[in-house]
Amino acid sequence: MNGAVLTPGLASAILFGSFFLLLALRVPVAFALGLACVPIMMIEPRLSPFIVVQETFNAYNSFILLAVPFFLLTANLMNIGGITDRLMLLSRSLVGHFPGSLAQMNVVLSFFFAGISGSSTADAASQSKIFIEAQRKEGYDDSFSVAITAVSAVLAVIIPPSILMIVWGGVLTVSIGGLFLAGIIPGLLIAGVQMATVHAYAKARNYPTYPRATVREIFRSLLVSIPALMTPFIIIGGKLFGWFTATESACIAVLYAGVLSLLIYREMDLNGMWTALVESGRLAAIALFCVGTASAFGWLLAYYEIPRVLLQGVGSWQLGHFGTGVFIALVFLITGCFLDAIPAIIIVGAILQPLTVAVGMDPIQFAMIGIVSLAFGLVTPPYGICLMVACSVAGMRMADALKDTMIMLLPMFGVLLLIIAWPSVVLFLPSLISPEFLN
Repeated sequence: MNGAVLTPGLASAILFGSFFLLLALRVPVAFALGLACVPIMMIEPRLSPFIVVQETFNAYNSFILLAVPFFLLTANLMNIGGITDRLMLLSRSLVGHFPGSLAQMNVVLSFFFAGISGSSTADAASQSKIFIEAQRKEGYDDSFSVAITAVSAVLAVIIPPSILMIVWGGVLTVSIGGLFLAGIIPGLLIAGVQMATVHAYAKARNYPTYPRATVREIFRSLLVSIPALMTPFIIIGGKLFGWFTATESACIAVLYAGVLSLLIYREMDLNGMWTALVESGRLAAIALFCVGTASAFGWLLAYYEIPRVLLQGVGSWQLGHFGTGVFIALVFLITGCFLDAIPAIIIVGAILQPLTVAVGMDPIQFAMIGIVSLAFGLVTPPYGICLMVACSVAGMRMADALKDTMIMLLPMFGVLLLIIAWPSVVLFLPSLISPEFLN
């Protein structure tokens, strides 16, 4: 342990104690992670506070993480450039005749948008502005409208290209192409159970249904949406065929979104482009600052060998493959309630990784269990950023939307158990298309 003065137990007590104390004092998570490192640096003679700066910079010095701001910029360009409106029209023609039409469109649009943005926060913000007031006018309960908007937004971190997949692949050295493929089936399953949940609500509460679109209307909406729908195929296909890396694919996506918005659909001017750049920079700064300070926190965990100490007892439980998967999911579910997904990946993912190696779990399955579990934290208090955004737009308290939100999460929990019990749910497409992605 490099002759450290502090024992792993005492070091972990100081680290986590300082972190949770700062959270209780309402210090932002990214700052709390960095500040929690300082007491250790002051106590340990071989360390200095400069290491926090050094490790934070080392985390930023990553070509893979450049994809994060570019995917956020792609989403903002598409929002401002009218691409989202065309995907909305397509959603209306495809599922507008289902019970609870507006809510069904909410889920389908989230599915389409997830294949472009990779950010649940961006999805929740845009969908809330589109749907919540519209559903209110048509007689939907506010709690239901907020819940389905927030819950459907989590598809963006499960369906590729997901920012969490990029961070996970970069930090834990897992194939990003494999993660992109692995997220497709779980994303389809979660979208399906969300639509089934909306159907049950609509029948029980008699929510309105639109007339069925004609074949001509479906064809017309599909035709104008094809350029937008090509974006995820360009991103994922380019990565799988080796044409470009994840970061390069994000850059190509930005160029493609810019051409669509400026030259094809012609709904974005230079002011709109400036707005997209500013908003993308703001969101990227928040996400990447979390990456930096979480990396410094994780470096200290590794320095004191805290993961090994924490898992000594767990390893003796002999949980097996399924039991280990459930344990990992529970840890991420609890962590996601209090911590943003990106630092949770960097800190908790590194701690749990040895457990998966011991039971022979494929790194891609481990990643998908972690990512889907962390998606729950986006809508569960006290963190619940997507639920917080939707409630803010609706002008209501989180507590008032909590019951419907929890009901909608139950079918998603079933999909999570399916991923744990049957690895082929996430490994089928990678093994079929690119077996080299698997161990």
